[in-house]
Amino acid sequence: MDVRFLLLTAISLCLATPSGADEGFWTFNNFPAEKVQKAYGFLPTPEWLDHVRLSSLRTPGRCSASFVSDQGLVLTNHHCVVDCLEELSTGGKDYLASPFVAMKPDEELRCPRIEMNQLTSITDVTEEIRTATKDLSGEALKTALKAEMTRLERACATSETVRCDVVELYRGGKYDLYQYRRYQDVRLVFAPEYAAGQFGGDPDNFSFPRFGFDVALYRIYEDGRPIDSRANFFRWSNTGGVDGEPTFISGHPGRTSRSMTVDQLQFERDARLPFYLGYYAEERGLLTEFRRKGKDESLFAGPDLFYAENALKLIKGQFATILSQSVTDQKEHEERALRREVEKNPATKEFADAWPIVAKAVERYRSLFLPYVIVEGAALRPPPGFQSQLASFAKMLVRASEELKKPDGQRLREYTDANLPALKQALFSAAPIHRELEVEELTFGLGKVREELGADDGFVRRLFGGKSPEELARALVETSTLAKLEERQRLFDGGREAIKASKDPMIAVMRDVVDPFARRIRDDYETNVEAPFAKGGEKIARAVFALHGLSVYPDATGSLRLSYGQMKGPAESDGGGPAVTTIGGAFARSTGRDPFALPPSWLEAKDRLNLDLPLNMATTNEVVGGNSGSPMLNKKAELIGLVFDSNLSGRGNAYLQRPEDRTVAVDSACILEVLSKVYKAERIVKEVRAANGG
Repeated sequence: MDVRFLLLTAISLCLATPSGADEGFWTFNNFPAEKVQKAYGFLPTPEWLDHVRLSSLRTPGRCSASFVSDQGLVLTNHHCVVDCLEELSTGGKDYLASPFVAMKPDEELRCPRIEMNQLTSITDVTEEIRTATKDLSGEALKTALKAEMTRLERACATSETVRCDVVELYRGGKYDLYQYRRYQDVRLVFAPEYAAGQFGGDPDNFSFPRFGFDVALYRIYEDGRPIDSRANFFRWSNTGGVDGEPTFISGHPGRTSRSMTVDQLQFERDARLPFYLGYYAEERGLLTEFRRKGKDESLFAGPDLFYAENALKLIKGQFATILSQSVTDQKEHEERALRREVEKNPATKEFADAWPIVAKAVERYRSLFLPYVIVEGAALRPPPGFQSQLASFAKMLVRASEELKKPDGQRLREYTDANLPALKQALFSAAPIHRELEVEELTFGLGKVREELGADDGFVRRLFGGKSPEELARALVETSTLAKLEERQRLFDGGREAIKASKDPMIAVMRDVVDPFARRIRDDYETNVEAPFAKGGEKIARAVFALHGLSVYPDATGSLRLSYGQMKGPAESDGGGPAVTTIGGAFARSTGRDPFALPPSWLEAKDRLNLDLPLNMATTNEVVGGNSGSPMLNKKAELIGLVFDSNLSGRGNAYLQRPEDRTVAVDSACILEVLSKVYKAERIVKEVRAANGG
């Protein structure tokens, strides 16, 4: 591995100039247009950037997407709609084994748990945040920061169709207020069979060459009709990617950690990554065995298994990267150099205590990490110890009954007025509950609680009450009434009194045992880890801004970013080869056995297909988890591809960028061909072509 490319200035806020021409997760209000012009002879104008931003979409916490017609048609990945396919697979229909094709408008089916967001404006609110938090630390800092962010979001979110998020950038060095147009009536239009969308399965995951048709289409409705999206959508390129021409990816990369301090990276290496490696390895084995019980079990456990396999392979790559001694050495060298520069410069000396602030918080995090991640986890998602949709419903209901009684600025962030529409959509989803899978995964999660916290821990003893993980899981799941939408609505509407009176076992255990413990752990984390991380990050960022300005990109945060690059095959160190694969290559790779078995629809259509058309392509753009479903564009802002993966080298790009990293996309040239000749989806093809003026 070439040390020249490791960590460099982009992995930390020592930042001067990005290490490669194609590096960066750039915000739309700080895009390096002149740098692109110098490298590729094309200047993205403000009008060009606005059009790309408004044509791009996100599914919060999931994937990216984009408008591709003037009638609200949305393009994303097949693996981004797997949950919806599983939820719609009722009455003997299995939309993972067979394709979903809406031949008529009334066949487009609503996805219960999906919403789409369109970023309509970005406002810098850094000064408001700094004023509200000036000279504060610990509990006071946490409280003031939360209250000011809530105030800004509440003032911005003027209706339930508007969502507003304060986005922390440069680890607290800058804050922007992102205003979104929220769409909650999202209907499925097309998805191929799982065998086509995930062709190659786990063996081909994070690799190139690839031969996947990881494509799906939604449509956004409002007031019962498709929305008018003629103002901003991506037209289809007639030529696809062209060697040497710039390529752009507009999407929502989830999280990168390039600006972490040495102490924070050591925590990743010692605690976070090892925990998740073990967790997902065990969950993969559990779900693999569960799917062997029968056809139904295989169907509804499939999405969770896909996620576990993908997460495991990704984290293995991240762990290997962070274990590299050359990475550690380079990071330590850069941090020492920056600290010396900060300490000797009169304009930045006041920020020199940033690293000790972060180091102290890391030490606290080491003792908090396991109870925090296992019992509390991320907002509105089941934590690893309670992998159950019913448990998640119970947590939301119990907390809503308490939080909604408080002033908006004092609530937990996910229960503020601005975030209530997202909460209600998650809580009142009509998606089916599979009780046997709930028991299996909750048993596994509860086993991890006991294993990681210890059988003699006071919380563990109160939780289990002498039962085994399986006994407790069955007792909670099999008698809970929370699978009924009307019961969840009743409890939510009834508020604190309804929750206090509830005899539902899942509500009771959350109310009386889990939530009090989880709240204490969360408060400790937010006060003694999250707040000092933000304070230290802000100081480091302000020092770097004083020394180098805003000529660098911030870490990815799940917010909309734009990256640039060019079509280019794998590096010689990764085996080399062309930048594209073909439809014919998929047939050559097919063995007739999973995961390399093309479905019957493809085999029957082989003679009609143009086998020389590109199927997948590789480029030098930057992506990370969350970019799935991102549009890949040319300089005319035309769609040339649909992002769905990276190569093996790219798994470590949460921590650094390397020249051998590649983005993998479905080439636009094949999508309409396959829709027409394999799936006979002429209605969709005609709509896209008409929107392109053809």
